[in-house]
Amino acid sequence: MSTLTLNGVRKSFGAMDVLQSIDLQLEDGEFLVLLGPSGCGKSTLLNIVAGLETPTSGDIFIGDKRVNDVHPKNRNIAMVFQSYALYPTMPVERNIGFGLEMRGVEADTRKRAVDGAARMLQVDHLLDRKPGQLSGGQRQRVAMGRAIVREPELFLFDEPLSNLDAKLRAEMRTEIKRLHNRLGTTVVYVTHDQIEAMTLGTRIAVMKGGVIQQLADPMTTYEKPANMFVAGFIGSPSMNFVNGTLARDGDHVVLQTEGREPTTIRLPRVAANLDGLDGRQVVLGVRPESFSAATGDTADLVGTIDVVEPTGPDTLVVLAVGGQTITARLGPKLTVSTGETLGLTIHPDSISLFDPKSGGRIG
Repeated sequence: MSTLTLNGVRKSFGAMDVLQSIDLQLEDGEFLVLLGPSGCGKSTLLNIVAGLETPTSGDIFIGDKRVNDVHPKNRNIAMVFQSYALYPTMPVERNIGFGLEMRGVEADTRKRAVDGAARMLQVDHLLDRKPGQLSGGQRQRVAMGRAIVREPELFLFDEPLSNLDAKLRAEMRTEIKRLHNRLGTTVVYVTHDQIEAMTLGTRIAVMKGGVIQQLADPMTTYEKPANMFVAGFIGSPSMNFVNGTLARDGDHVVLQTEGREPTTIRLPRVAANLDGLDGRQVVLGVRPESFSAATGDTADLVGTIDVVEPTGPDTLVVLAVGGQTITARLGPKLTVSTGETLGLTIHPDSISLFDPKSGGRIG
């Protein structure tokens, strides 16, 4: 049985469509990440599932129950917000158990639930403290503990790590992943951070303009993006895009680039099943890590180095290629300088081709 089903969910504010016919089906235990830029509709969709917003049309089912007209407190969900929303005058123990207290759960049962959640989240030594005495990461753990003790059918997370610094975000990602593995409860998680999406989700729904652009597991989303928006949004640095025309050059398929200084990029034969595409204008997509430094005839393309950025584990090299810019992620010990010429090979099976008009993936 699906834990969450959305059928044709739309949301409009006046003449503005914020969500356009969203269809989703989550099986029990899935971790779905709603990913996209600000204003794409992901938080609105989460609020509709929670009952904090009413859909203009469409149906929401939690389990086998239609919940469009069910009050949020009766939907058997638990929500963790970007702001911790803790009661400042209550100690941690009561903050975690306050929802159970309001439901009339007996004190002994409530204490067992709070103690168990606090141990799981490693805040059991903080039960007597108030929120003002906690760090940001500790406060977020308390907010998660308050959700856990509900034993809900569905967890909803609305950008819960946005207020934390980079180190704490990494730690809390691990905590959330560990929590999901232990509890096995279905999760819908909203974020604009593609690292969170890739590391946490069993599936990612990439959104733009109130429309799901692609719904797939993280590696499919990364390796075979449905369109140029998904390809550019996922990955850091983002995918390289090169405009050109496909052609054959002897045994090779090549891309003849456009611009003031046209050049030729040789495409890997393994990835170049391009029957019927000769002469077609396309956008070539290659991720930075899909390049390797090369010399002589082994190079698929040659460019002039514009910027070199050592990062420690690797080196980012920005090259001018045929009037266009390409970023390559290369080895940390590579010794190159601005103004030099550098050859690159493209790893087989690593290219994507897109239609320049629609932006959709070809093949």
